[in-house]
Amino acid sequence: MLSISVVVITYNEEKNLARCLASVAGIADEVIVVDSFSTDSTQEIAASFGARFVTRAFDGYAKQKNFATGLAKNDWILSLDADEELTAELKHSIQAINDDTSTVLFRIPRLTNYCGKWIKHCGWYPDLQGRLYNRKSGAWEEKMVHEFWKPSKESFGVSVLRGDLLHYSFSSIGEHMKKIEKYTELAAVDAQRRGRTASVLKVIFSPVWHFISEYFFKLGFLDGYYGFVICRLSAYSAFAKYAKIRQYASSGNL
Repeated sequence: MLSISVVVITYNEEKNLARCLASVAGIADEVIVVDSFSTDSTQEIAASFGARFVTRAFDGYAKQKNFATGLAKNDWILSLDADEELTAELKHSIQAINDDTSTVLFRIPRLTNYCGKWIKHCGWYPDLQGRLYNRKSGAWEEKMVHEFWKPSKESFGVSVLRGDLLHYSFSSIGEHMKKIEKYTELAAVDAQRRGRTASVLKVIFSPVWHFISEYFFKLGFLDGYYGFVICRLSAYSAFAKYAKIRQYASSGNL
């Protein structure tokens, strides 16, 4: 079995953190929580699980995760968000990995809970996430949104584990809408810094395509009412992102 350091970045995660940390019992050689100065009981919860707790000003998801990775004593890192939980099957898959594996990155299927319903369509599942990795062989790609761990060589081995990573994403539609506002803003700022823009056609037709693709082709309708809500908000997210990108590109201001 691998010697694994579990790293979690947090900010006011008292409602989620205990569930997350309890799920890594038996596979974590150490647990490190890097926190952005929470004002709730996040630190006390981390301490109750014996986690090492480090505070650091937040300057981007990838930077925070690279920092957390650098604190670990082991080369094998399992990076989790506080609102995630390992299933028993996933834990067994991790425990079965030989320490002489040629794989440097293991991707994990993520199953998301939305307002109390597990979403298995809409393009949300299996939503493979690269979370278990050998830190000697890559790093978190420093993007403002949708960061990912990238192997330093294309030839390095990548495998998929059995079992799901449970993701307790949104307890309300309002939370989802707030996150859309935050992430579309970050995406627009990132595009501005990279000198990118969006055409009027992109603003008009991208939302339409997102809804059709996710609700019909990716079978979002099978997830019932919340499937419709997710696909509808996905379309709005596409509209907001490209409209903001176009606005910033034309004004030259952030």
